[in-house]
Order: sequence, then structure tokens, then C-alpha cells
Amino acid sequence: MSQHRTRVTRRELLRRSAALAAPLVVPSSVLGNPAAATPSNRIGLGFIGVGMMGEGHLHHLLRYADVQVLGVCDVDRWRREHGKAAADQAYAAGRASGTYRACQAYNDLREMLARDDIDAVVVATGDNWQALATILAAKAGKDVYCEKPVSLTIREARAMVDAVRRYGRVCQCGLQQRSSGEFRKAAALVQGGALGKIRIVYTIGAGAAADVNLPAEPVPEGLDWDLWLGPAPWRPFNSQFHHYGRPPFVVPWHFCRDFSGGAISSNTVHAFDSIQWALGTDETGPVEIYPPGTGNYPNLTYKYANGVLLQVVDWRLERQKQVIPAGWDEATPIQNFGAVFVGERGWIHVGREGFLQSYPPQILHEPAGRLDHIHAVKSHHQNWLDSIRSRGRPVCDIAFGARSTMVSLLGCIAQWTRRPLKWDPAQEIFPGDDEADRYLARAMRPPWTT
Repeated sequence: MSQHRTRVTRRELLRRSAALAAPLVVPSSVLGNPAAATPSNRIGLGFIGVGMMGEGHLHHLLRYADVQVLGVCDVDRWRREHGKAAADQAYAAGRASGTYRACQAYNDLREMLARDDIDAVVVATGDNWQALATILAAKAGKDVYCEKPVSLTIREARAMVDAVRRYGRVCQCGLQQRSSGEFRKAAALVQGGALGKIRIVYTIGAGAAADVNLPAEPVPEGLDWDLWLGPAPWRPFNSQFHHYGRPPFVVPWHFCRDFSGGAISSNTVHAFDSIQWALGTDETGPVEIYPPGTGNYPNLTYKYANGVLLQVVDWRLERQKQVIPAGWDEATPIQNFGAVFVGERGWIHVGREGFLQSYPPQILHEPAGRLDHIHAVKSHHQNWLDSIRSRGRPVCDIAFGARSTMVSLLGCIAQWTRRPLKWDPAQEIFPGDDEADRYLARAMRPPWTT
């Protein structure tokens, strides 16, 4: 994993080029001409975690002509073997001989990260591993695409940002709504003042993870349970945490506090990221957090320094609990992963797959603000690959993903402590609150450390 080599490879030229004043001559494929890509100058990819989300990323990126999947890593033998087979099949299909086999399968991510020919990795392991995997990848000189939420704790999120910056890596977070047209337009309108001063933002979400005590079950043959746990506290295997083989669910383990913050961090983080972006708070966060039933708020509520409220409701607005804005039908469900921005001049309701509504309707025809002048993001993966080549920051840089993950974790901590909390987003502490501060970090099980 040494960064000093006697032979300067094509990949090393790319890594150094951002720091050089003089331009370098590189292959046309590296400059964004995928059609001209050859196996020798494609971006070499590795995958850490090929469960439901990781497998989805794998199959998507196998279609890109300018990348080459060289390794898949999973502690579940079935999953890593099927990931390798998918890569082998995708590349063999384009060769008459059908014998091309470039992808290797790994149980331990450290072995794959030691390869010089892997330029970047996709991390889709789960909350308890994603921070450490990203930091190890950055130290190994790899660029990273990291699934959400990026970490299990607030301190881990900050350590990820520090590592990515220290080692000069590109890190895209899997909060893909930043690459979706409807969310880009909503953010532009909010930032551009189409709603006037924002008063409150509504989204939907569930609660935080809990302490659980499940009985021990036999570890399936082919599963490295100790490595699955990694830095998390040791506990016996139970199939509710991990289903060996083809995954039936995206995040089956998120109910357990050892492995996740819960649904609010694994799902609602998408909405929080879009809200942070639209409110222009990517580099900060809320200053007060109220768990349900405290501070005159029936639902989990955040307050920002400028007075804007962010409230997490069950699935729709209820008159006895929320302020119903003019023009809103109370029977309307709030879009999953979406948000309702309520301002002085009306509201905007945004959701996935092109969902975008407003009141009054003409708000959607207002000038869309400064984001109108930014070219449309082709796709979240493409934006990441383009950033690897340019050495620029992607649309959901790790600094943004970390802040959005922190919003989720702040909600978890407020629910775990069961009382209102004050938060200092600059220092990332709960001022004068030692009890709450204890939730900022968790000890990692040896030998793991950030």
C-alpha cells in the first residue's frame, strides 16, 4: 500500500496531475472520451460490499465503457462469487472467445485495497463499516463512492472528511437526489427566493434504532461473521442481521443500534440532504433538536440558527399537530425521501421520479436561481467518474454527505436521550452536555481504528 513507486503508472500520473502547474498529456479516454477507452486506460474499480445496493451499483457501472471492474469484496461468499460472475459475464459477452476473466473476489477489503491497478472503490457495506472502509481506501490512494448514511457516528463522519482531504481523494456520497432534475430545480427555486423567507420544512421519517438482544444462531458456512461485525461490538450471529446469499432487503440490520442509527439515518437522510442543500446549510446544520413530544413539538423537530424549522412527520400533515399552509390538501401524503418547503409566498413539494408541485402553481415558473446556470448532472455515477478525471469535487462531496448524515444522527441522539438538545455545528459538540457528547463517537472493536 506504499505511495512511493519506482515506475510512474498512468494512474499515478492522474493522481499527481491535479497538483502540477504544467498540463500533462494523457489518453483521450481519461479526458472524457469513453468511446476511445481501452483496458489499459480505463478507471479500475473495486466494490466493497455487494449486497442489494452494492450489486445495483455493480450492474450499473458494468455498463460504462470507460471503467473496468477489477475486484469485488464481500464477507458473504455467495455475494462476492455472484458479483465476480456478473463482472466476468459482462466483459466476456463482448469477446468472441468468452474467456476474459479480469475480476477477482475478496473476503478482506485490505487485500483488494492493496492492488495498484484499482483506482477507485464503491463502498456499500452498511453504517458500521462505511466510515472505516472509506478511510482505509483514501489512505490506500483510492477515490471513493460511499453509500449513505456515510457513518455510524458524528466523529466518524468528520474523520472521513479529514481523510479524504488529507490524501487528496475524490469522494461522492450516495445521496443521488442531488443529481435529479426535480430536486435540483426545487433547490434552485428555494435558494433563489421563489418562496420568500422559508419558515418550515416538512419531511417524513421513522424512528431511531434500539438496543436489541437476539439469540445466537449458527453462522452460515461461507459467512465471515467476525469481519462482518468489523469495528462494531461483538454479538452472536442472527439471521435478522444478515441473510446469507441473495439479499431480500436493502438494510435488514438497521433496527440495531450497534449497526445503524435506524430508519431515520438509512432512509430519511436522503430528504435531509436535499433540505440541507436547498436551505444553503451544507457547511453547517441545525442548532436545536427536539425529540417527539418535547418543546411543544409533537414530532421530531430541528431548528436552524435563522429560525427555520425542519419537522419529521409520520406521512402527512395533520391540523392538530402541524401548521397547514394555504393551498395544501391534508389528505396529501408527503413524498417518500421528499420534502415540503413552506415560505412566505407559498410552498414547494418535491419527490422522486419527477414529482414537483407548488402553491401557487406559478412558483414553478419563477427563475430558478443560480443553479440554472450549472449544467445538468448526467448521472450520479457519471458525475463521480468525471470528478475522478478532473480531480474536482463531485455534486455530493463527502463534506456534504457528512453534514447530512449528522442531521440524521442528531435526531437519533435526541430520541435516545429523550430530551431537547443544543448543537454547535461549528465545533460539532453539544455545548455543556456531557451526556449527549458521549454519543458523538463509539469505541471500535480491536484491531480496527480510524
